[in-house]
Amino acid sequence: MSATPIPQDRVKITDPFFSSYQRLIRQEVLPYQWKALNDEIEGAEKSGCIHNFRLAAGLETGQFHGMVFQDSDLAKWLEAAAYSLIDHPDPSLEADCDGVISLLGQAQQPDGYLNSYYTVKEPENRFKNFRDCHELYCAGHLLEAAVAYARATGKRAFLNVMLRYVDYLMEVIGPNEGQLHAYPGHEEIELALVKLYDLTGEQKYLDFASYFIDERGKQPFYFVTERLGQQQDAFRFSGNDAHGLRYFQSHKPVREQDEAVGHSVRAVYLYSAMADLALRRKDPSLKAACENLFASIAHRRMYVTGGIGSTHHGEAFTFDYDLPGDTAYAETCAAIGLVFFLRRMLSLDPKAEYADVMERALYNGVLSGMALDGKSFFYVNPLETDPKACQLDPGKWHVKPQRQKWFACACCPPNLARLLANLSEYIYQTGDSSLYVNLFIGSTVSFSMGGAKISVQQESGLPFAGTLRLRVSTDKPVGFKLKLRKPCWCQSLQSSLPYRCNEQGYLVFDRIWKDGDSLDLQLDLGPRRVYASPLVQDCLGKVCLSRGPLIYCLEEADNGKNLSLLSLPRESALLEEPLEGVLEGMVGLRAQGRRLCADAPLYGYAPAKTQPEPVFLRFVPYFAWANRGLGEMRVFLREDA
Repeated sequence: MSATPIPQDRVKITDPFFSSYQRLIRQEVLPYQWKALNDEIEGAEKSGCIHNFRLAAGLETGQFHGMVFQDSDLAKWLEAAAYSLIDHPDPSLEADCDGVISLLGQAQQPDGYLNSYYTVKEPENRFKNFRDCHELYCAGHLLEAAVAYARATGKRAFLNVMLRYVDYLMEVIGPNEGQLHAYPGHEEIELALVKLYDLTGEQKYLDFASYFIDERGKQPFYFVTERLGQQQDAFRFSGNDAHGLRYFQSHKPVREQDEAVGHSVRAVYLYSAMADLALRRKDPSLKAACENLFASIAHRRMYVTGGIGSTHHGEAFTFDYDLPGDTAYAETCAAIGLVFFLRRMLSLDPKAEYADVMERALYNGVLSGMALDGKSFFYVNPLETDPKACQLDPGKWHVKPQRQKWFACACCPPNLARLLANLSEYIYQTGDSSLYVNLFIGSTVSFSMGGAKISVQQESGLPFAGTLRLRVSTDKPVGFKLKLRKPCWCQSLQSSLPYRCNEQGYLVFDRIWKDGDSLDLQLDLGPRRVYASPLVQDCLGKVCLSRGPLIYCLEEADNGKNLSLLSLPRESALLEEPLEGVLEGMVGLRAQGRRLCADAPLYGYAPAKTQPEPVFLRFVPYFAWANRGLGEMRVFLREDA
């Protein structure tokens, strides 16, 4: 059983929480990132992105700046801008997009090739290092942006540029004699080709995406023969040799892969494309592989925040239950990619568990990547941090206790913008005479079913209140099933209408709906203790707190220094309290706790004493940490029996 996401132009988000984020993207984030791409943010890392394309177009002279994949930052910004234009037409933003799209056209080479790094810096090494050099990754992001811009504006200039590039790639790469039997080191183009197929209906693009998936991991391994057969000057990234083929998810054919390995962003981009193709090709072997890979991530290799990738060595998965908090990588892009994957798994087979994990990653692992003002960002999202350790411990150099204005490798900020600008496509889907509600985000959705034109208005109090109301408008009475996910965090609920629970984890309201019908739900958001498996050594004897979909953390701003000395007795009641200042409007948690005395010898023959007076521990939503100055933070703390 499959389901189809309802597209953005038929969903209008009206949610107090996420509308503020979309407004932030539109009013602050996109303009800020546009300035960053043009190197106009004082004190921020230089991007060079627009400069590089001007070099490639012959409009400037100078040196290429940045990473080999620098083009992708602009591509993701363009995609985010396109999604914003669907909901909020903006002539000024559209003019900026049209101007830079014209620049891309000028930078395109006569044969259709479009990549500023290789056009400016190493034209002789084009297509010589697919493993490391991100040519197909950049092409994929540009293609996704072109598809989104065509959907948003109806303009085809950008799409035509990318169609020329894709046609050229299909001449160079493929299974035939005389072609390179290559596939990308960083997966991404596969997703873009599926979107291009959906837009155009042209089978050749779906076939090209399938080629990349089917070719990956075949012997002889392309990355091995490529590495051995090329000149050294094409391979300046020899450090990747040490990671092995698992790092690139190319160690065996994708249908045989059953554990999440390697670079975490590459992995979930690959799995997203596999799910896309499993759905469109009706391929049970790809579907089974996707289900195994989901289980590997969600059941054994994912942080409680929905973050993935536990080591900074290769930004990668390691092994089952290896989830250290203070050295976690949990890249923002990886949580975003996990959301991509799960949205596709919901289309392939609607199961509440997929939506539960998608929601967890969205509210915690994704939103934590951006400050509340939209002007600074986390690349890495640890579960505990101490500014001293970040500064002085070389093993924690990757962990930042404060968000950064921009990055030399700035993949995360525009990726976050494009997800939040396109969030409406993650809420609803239709199939089996049903409307599925996967996320409780205030919005209005329009669709047709049973010969009727229907709209459903959802009012949601989440994430801070458990109220939910859905109102149905229809031009005639119509029978359909309204299926609402039963959240994993909800211990009890009250409903104004009768329902049954299905085996996929949805509340099913199956009835003849009339114009003006409504459904009211009250979801229990009560705070809960969350425990990791005892196999997660870093969390043994520890607990963290959640409320609804939100994970909570302790910050130095509320609890003083040396958070490691704090513990939460098992019998302590968990109380709710409104937050103030920059966190106003949010709900915090507090509980009576204990603090160990710090004045003990380095080593002694008696355990450290607990301070005689109890302390009140205060917890804030994890996504909102590091918005009130520099300080310690931790998600898990010791639980006293």
